[in-house]
Amino acid sequence: MLEQQMAFLVEIDKLKTIQRQARIMHGDRFENDAEHSWHLAMMALILRQEANAEIDLLKVVKMLLVHDIVEIDAGDTFAYDTKGHEDKDERERRAANRIFGLLPEAQERELHELWREFEAKETPEARFASSLDRLQPLIHNHHNEGESWQRHSITEGMVLKRNREIANGSERLWTYAQELIADAAEKGFLARETDETGRRP
Repeated sequence: MLEQQMAFLVEIDKLKTIQRQARIMHGDRFENDAEHSWHLAMMALILRQEANAEIDLLKVVKMLLVHDIVEIDAGDTFAYDTKGHEDKDERERRAANRIFGLLPEAQERELHELWREFEAKETPEARFASSLDRLQPLIHNHHNEGESWQRHSITEGMVLKRNREIANGSERLWTYAQELIADAAEKGFLARETDETGRRP
């Protein structure tokens, strides 16, 4: 049992090598998945009162620590990569089976269930965890002048559409997110859509 647990803990160290699209807020390198997961867990701890419903904080933190482990095999799929999302679910399912399968049966089942609950977004905990997962990259982009948005030609409308489900977990955080998005567009960090006349629709 201990050997299985150690094998899993060694394997998940690879999360530190999975590069995300957003740069860190206080430097010029890209964030990695381990840093992202830690930051989300801290956000849950600090922002728990913003959840729409009563939540089990420990469960939310567990979900956030587990949710991106599958990216060790599946890689980080950029939020706005339509083609990458076509087989994302299948890649991540295979990864979950392999990586969680390193653990003893009871712990494998626990982590698998947490991961599936996060993905389904049907419980108050999963919806709040997902809200934080959407909000965190917005904060990064707002603080680094929309670096990844500009690199990928992402528009204000795309960001609003992608992130409106933040409201499912926290109406207050969705209001805050909209304020960040509007401010980013106003400052030119984020492109605004225009119609054929060049004016905003």
